[in-house]
Amino acid sequence: MGWLVKLDSVRLTGSLLIEAVYGAGYALWLMGRAFGYLSPKQVWKRRADILTQAFTCGVESLPVTLVVAIFIGFLLALSAGIELAKYGQQGVIGRVLAIAMCREFGPFMTGLILAANVGSSMAAELGTMKVSEEIDALEVMSIDPARYLVLPRLLAMMVMCPVLTVFTDVVGIIGGGIVCLTKFHVPWTQYYQEVLLGLNGSDGLKTIYTGLAKALVFALVIAGVGCAQGLRATGGAVGVGRATRASVILSYVLILILGYYGTSVFYGNALS
Repeated sequence: MGWLVKLDSVRLTGSLLIEAVYGAGYALWLMGRAFGYLSPKQVWKRRADILTQAFTCGVESLPVTLVVAIFIGFLLALSAGIELAKYGQQGVIGRVLAIAMCREFGPFMTGLILAANVGSSMAAELGTMKVSEEIDALEVMSIDPARYLVLPRLLAMMVMCPVLTVFTDVVGIIGGGIVCLTKFHVPWTQYYQEVLLGLNGSDGLKTIYTGLAKALVFALVIAGVGCAQGLRATGGAVGVGRATRASVILSYVLILILGYYGTSVFYGNALS
């Protein structure tokens, strides 16, 4: 009987791996098919849907993003300041915080918020359409779901995720300045100068575009995973819930992994 248990374990592991590979392949195929329709004419024709999705991704997500951003700034400034104050270097908190926010925490926190708020919504919406056979109805009418449903969501997310990341960076830096002024008595002018030093020159520009590049990649991940999970939903309401949960989990995991490798790509030479 022991060998039967081992055989079942191997079979289960293999099926899970096959499902994961198939899911990743389907998401990539879906995004490739959607971008295959990308053209100025198509964007203009679908401008209303794109603007609607941009409103959902950006404006509706802005309040929670700003709240999270300012408290991330508080937390980073407080944590860094406690350690730097031991060596009398609390004056450089602004430089450290600006680099950390723009390179890592800005795109990272924005991506997590959008994955939970918007990616899950995409999966639930498309999943409901899938199980209620609305997707089949579109295909019967020769309307490709990749063009009609996926492309507007991808474009809107690709625009709004970097924009929200900029807001997150700015608000987080402002929050850090408040903590520096009230807790460590660092003048705002000194803090502002340190922020400019951290983001000035070629290194500063590299920090900024690294964060924005990550935001763009996270946008593709969130929209691609959310749409793919929704369009693969089966089994009624339970299947929609399963797809929604899977979209959030997969997006979180991929954001963490790609965030690490993104920094490695841009700053790999600094480690050698």
